[in-house]
Amino acid sequence: MAGYLIDKDKGKCYGCEACVQICPKSALKMEEDDEGFRYPILNKDLCVKCNLCHQVCLYENMPVRYGKDKYVFGGYIKDEEVRFESTSGGAFSAIVDTFCDDNYVIFGAESKGLLVWHSYITDKKNLAKFRKSKYSQSKMGKSYQQAKDFLNSGKKVLFSGTPCQISGLKAFLRNTNQDNLLTVEVICEGVPSPLYIRKYEQSLKKKFGALIESIDYRYKGHSFLGHHKWDFQIMRVLTNNILGMARWDFEIMRTTVMMNDNKKKVIEKDRWFNPFWYIWLKHLMSRPSCYECLFTTTERTADISLGDLWGVHIYCPELYGKNGGSSLAIANTEKGKSVLKKAEGSMYGHELRFEDALRYQGPMRKHIEMNPKREQFMQDLKSEMDIEDINRKWVDKPSLKLLWQKYVWGNRQKVFVWSICVVVKLFCNTCG
Repeated sequence: MAGYLIDKDKGKCYGCEACVQICPKSALKMEEDDEGFRYPILNKDLCVKCNLCHQVCLYENMPVRYGKDKYVFGGYIKDEEVRFESTSGGAFSAIVDTFCDDNYVIFGAESKGLLVWHSYITDKKNLAKFRKSKYSQSKMGKSYQQAKDFLNSGKKVLFSGTPCQISGLKAFLRNTNQDNLLTVEVICEGVPSPLYIRKYEQSLKKKFGALIESIDYRYKGHSFLGHHKWDFQIMRVLTNNILGMARWDFEIMRTTVMMNDNKKKVIEKDRWFNPFWYIWLKHLMSRPSCYECLFTTTERTADISLGDLWGVHIYCPELYGKNGGSSLAIANTEKGKSVLKKAEGSMYGHELRFEDALRYQGPMRKHIEMNPKREQFMQDLKSEMDIEDINRKWVDKPSLKLLWQKYVWGNRQKVFVWSICVVVKLFCNTCG
């Protein structure tokens, strides 16, 4: 099939950057378009027509994918501190700790401010920079070539990223010996345009005179009882009375701004009143290729696929774990299965049926659908409109029904009722 390098159809370019890194003459470089997404641009004066870029293009030549004999695990890491620092249940950290025992290198996405890029570490003690979902497409730099060099030198390499980035690595490596390579992908629902967050930063700069230092898109926080809130909750104590009354906020996006006096300003917006989540999940600002993604299938390129254990309150409530976060880990290869089974020693959980997990993992069944108003929204986003005007125009307030389902009768409450039923059943069985 003809890819982006041939017909310039943006729906055919995932931004994996394999073509840029494989070019022996540096004839290709990534440049942003007017929507903020990066695409390869060819310098024809440097091109020698070797066709290596076409050979590694994912749209033209898809790497081998694995669809059978999957092993599925649900649960969370026993180390509560690591679990808190993770977006879901800390399975990534458990896998890293298992695979990277000696002579290893770990690749992942790190961030600072609004910048997100791939880098590597050689000491697991520095793994924190790769934890937490970034919700922005990372710049790959020379990471594929670096991974290849490490593999050729005999090191064990763990490479993490989105499905298209893992496939980009696989395509780039070609005939390189991959016995010492373990690939770990996040189950992805598309990447948003960076223009929105940039406008958000401009707004904060006007208010506080400073730029964003960090964004935690899914901050767990601390609860009144000391537990963590994974399904996008944070508890704040409203009164100090004996009842300990509190309210729940869902899916906190926590933005930290460093002020001129070196004091930090923290802005928190919960899930159901957060314009970013509303617009992104309405599929108004995703990369064009995300609407045609070839990786949203049960056939995967990575050894292990990781995501949130959605549906936990329905088919495996015992893995809810006081709302601290639970992971879904799917081994797609024998190598992945071997590592995952060993990693289970540092986790609480058990094997799950793939069919049950798949029911709650939309990105493993189909790609997102383009919102028919996307073009109109992107025109506003590219215009001089500030973020406040964009939000007023495009973001609807949550319905009372939704607020009831999430704040009053949400997952936490359902699991609480389930736990009471379990205790009562055990009591009745004991009493005979």
